[in-house]
Formats: sequence, structure tokens, C-alpha cells
Amino acid sequence: MSIEPLYTPDYFMREALKEAQKAFEADEVPVGAVVVAGDRVIARAHNLTERLNDVTAHAEMQAITAAANALGGKYLSDCTLYVTLEPCLMCAGALAWSQVGKIVYGAADSKKGFSKIEGAVLHPKTEVQSGLMEAECAKLLKDFFAKKRGNSFLQ
Repeated sequence: MSIEPLYTPDYFMREALKEAQKAFEADEVPVGAVVVAGDRVIARAHNLTERLNDVTAHAEMQAITAAANALGGKYLSDCTLYVTLEPCLMCAGALAWSQVGKIVYGAADSKKGFSKIEGAVLHPKTEVQSGLMEAECAKLLKDFFAKKRGNSFLQ
């Protein structure tokens, strides 16, 4: 009999989804992120662009800052970022500067995701995994924008 590990990638993405739900409830674009070192969440964040009136207050940017503060240093090379939406170019640049070890994202961003940009955006050693719990991550975003447009099926 094998015992499943308690902290799996799905577990951490569910934690990021909890953050995205907080953003949804605050009328922010529902993107959530957690930074993991070993098997421990060291930073949690969600979009705060409306609350802070700051276009740079994306979940990833907030998580990078919180993780660096938790570690006492600016490099996150031994960390994994779990985020519900593919990072934009701005966030990818910040993740490159932080030298994050791995990025795991749920839903792809067909309009502003970093993977749409030609050339290397991330640090060369950063691993990327896409599509983890993609349906759940995408649904929260679709529900949010449907609500914004006033579609009655969500009300």
C-alpha cells in the first residue's frame, strides 16, 4: 500500500484558487497565487489592482514580494509559484528577476500571457508547467466576466 503525499501540486493550486476566490469576492479579476518552498506555502496573494488603484498589483507581483520578505532575500530559485492564470509579460519579467525555480499555472491567457511573446522571457533555469486544474481556474474567470457583463445565469 502506498500513501499519497499530503502536499501535491493539486493541493497548492487549490490554495491559489482560494486566493482567486477572495479576489472574485472583492470584485477584482480572480487571479490567485501561492509561493511554495519545500512543502510549505510561504506567500499567498490575489489581485489587488482595484483596491490599491495600482495596475501592477497583480497576484504574482504581490506573491513575489511576500515570498522575498518571508525568505529574507530577493531570489526565489528554490520556490514554486502556483498561479491560476498564466502570468502576463510584466509578471513574467518580475518572475525572471526573482529567478523563481518553477511556475505552475492553471488557465492559459490567450491575449496577454507571457507564452505568446517570442523569445526568452523567464529566467533560463525556470521550469514551467501549464494547465494544472485548468477547467476550475478558467471557470472562475469566466464567471467573473459574465457577472461583469450582467449575464443573468450567474445571478
